Amino acid sequence: MAISEPQKLGKGEAKRHRRRYHNGGENSSNVYGALDLGTNNCRLLVAKRQGRGFRVIDSFSRIVRLGEGVSLTGKLSDDAMDRTVEALGICADKMRRVGVTHMRCVATEVCRKADNSAAFLARVAEECGIKLDIITTAEEAALAAEGCAPLIDYRHRNALVFDIGGGSTELVWLGLRGRRRSEVLGWMSIPYGVVTLTERHGGMEITEDAYANMMLDVSEHIDDFEATHGIAEQIREGQVQMLGTSGTVTTLAGVHFGLERYNRRRVDGAWLNTRAMLDICRRLATSDYAARVLEPCIGEERADLVVSGCAIVEAMHNRWPVKKLRVADRGLREGMLLGMMRRVDNERHGRQPAQNSAPAARPS
Repeated sequence: MAISEPQKLGKGEAKRHRRRYHNGGENSSNVYGALDLGTNNCRLLVAKRQGRGFRVIDSFSRIVRLGEGVSLTGKLSDDAMDRTVEALGICADKMRRVGVTHMRCVATEVCRKADNSAAFLARVAEECGIKLDIITTAEEAALAAEGCAPLIDYRHRNALVFDIGGGSTELVWLGLRGRRRSEVLGWMSIPYGVVTLTERHGGMEITEDAYANMMLDVSEHIDDFEATHGIAEQIREGQVQMLGTSGTVTTLAGVHFGLERYNRRRVDGAWLNTRAMLDICRRLATSDYAARVLEPCIGEERADLVVSGCAIVEAMHNRWPVKKLRVADRGLREGMLLGMMRRVDNERHGRQPAQNSAPAARPS
């Protein structure tokens, strides 16, 4: 599956806004911007190449709730679009100020679903100068897996990567080949995320039955994925690393570590004992909304959504009971940055672009 090409700024615009950095390697004037617009969040990373990876020079993240109500009405609301355009305008300003020369801006599940996505994308292009690319579920899964690759232990036989979004949850089943090589053996986009489950079952006050029904909604799809790939048997043999990338797992990690405010350095790459994580899930699921608001790493912005994320995590653990989970505060944006840098390298050396390692097989 081919990944669409990143947007390249015109020479005049890039030159007017460029800030120069000198760290060796490729052309030091190259500055990369990766923007991920999801159902709930708008996130930006701006980076320079550094060695085999990159160095972040600017970033932005805001909860915009673009998908608010879409599962009920089928359309993006005016208020949600206004909030999102404001955030995207900030992203555009940041990229202009640091002189981004290569950018990739993608939208995911909510824009795949909403009936008025085309009009919204046209408005973003006109008001912000950003061209959003609605990527497929397969490409979303592939980018998330690539962005998390540095946290994978290649001594295992397989890795299971999951990304709990606002409108969907992506699963990627990887075969690990050593020396940092992997192969996508299967993938699935579960049509439930924290926003869609919350709108379906509630988020302020959650009954025990509502929580159980959230898990049932997700379990049906998880069971299908398990039936295809036999992951549970590999877990029993100790051959699988599970890695989670999402606001849900990073929030659970922050709560587990008792952080007074979220600290990415403390969370990204951390290992969580899954029994302790499930205890937190159950505590949050049985607490009231006001108590969840008081959790420093949850707050008012996430207090109504975190329980549905807990239900997804618990449903996965019921089927795939790993003893520990690695937490990734990274994903699509990092995958996009690495992909753009790889393309620049290929162009510089006159190489043909490699085929993307996104799932060649049909989704599970």
